[in-house]
Amino acid sequence: MARNEEKAQSMLNRFIALKAEEKKKPKERRPYLASECRDLAEASRWRQQIMGEIGRKVAEIQNEALGEHRTRDLNDEINKLIREKVHWERRIVELGGPNYAKNAPKMTDLDGNIVDVPNPSGRGPGYRYFGAAKKLPGVRELFEKPPELRKRRTRYDIYKRIDASYYGYRDDEDGILEKLEVEAEEKMRAEAVAEWKRMEEIRREARRAVKSGEVVSAAKVKEVLFEEEEEVVEEERQRERELKERSEQEREFVVHVPLPDDKEIEKMVLEKKKRELLSKYTSDELMEEQSEAKEMLNIKR
Repeated sequence: MARNEEKAQSMLNRFIALKAEEKKKPKERRPYLASECRDLAEASRWRQQIMGEIGRKVAEIQNEALGEHRTRDLNDEINKLIREKVHWERRIVELGGPNYAKNAPKMTDLDGNIVDVPNPSGRGPGYRYFGAAKKLPGVRELFEKPPELRKRRTRYDIYKRIDASYYGYRDDEDGILEKLEVEAEEKMRAEAVAEWKRMEEIRREARRAVKSGEVVSAAKVKEVLFEEEEEVVEEERQRERELKERSEQEREFVVHVPLPDDKEIEKMVLEKKKRELLSKYTSDELMEEQSEAKEMLNIKR
């Protein structure tokens, strides 16, 4: 009996479902162009439908086991739906509705950082990658940031940062350097006074020992005489340095030519004497010839 009742119930359920489908309106199809829609409520409904399809496909593309081809196809379909959604949002604004594009989500990389979507055409949103599509070969490199190259500073940039503090003109303004200098000055002055007192004590002991005829240790004598001898040694070194500089300045200029020996000098002296005698003899002969010529002229007259 229960079997027949179940059959009747199932038949009744199917009959009721068929009647409900007959009463329903035929399933409407989304317009191909958003500009064909004239009603703001319908445009919002079509936008919500597209958003639902995008959400289902984005959830599906998160599965990395789909394979490269299926992942790329899903990513293409999502981008197509996004472009269609933008058209409907623009149409909603034209019909006087809200602007959904202002609060649109940004595209992020694998680390969650917001990145710019490349869009060479300049119209609408650029091509986006979702889920496992971001890890496809050739796509991961798009999200990697290029290494930042450290720009070398020019001389102008270096000098632009230099002020009075760089040259130490403001070192005394904070008062820190002055405190350090006071401490260092007191320390150096105390050391110098202690050294002077020690040397005076040693000199006093040495003079007292010399007057009394006692033997003074060589170390003390050396220490006493060291300062006095140091000035003398420094003066001697300065004097030697001046003499050396003066000798270098007064050094004679030497011409590197062969010098004549004694025989050549004698030969040159003899030749000079011969030339003098010849010149004297010739001058005497000329005088005699001139006098003879004058006498002859006088006789003829």
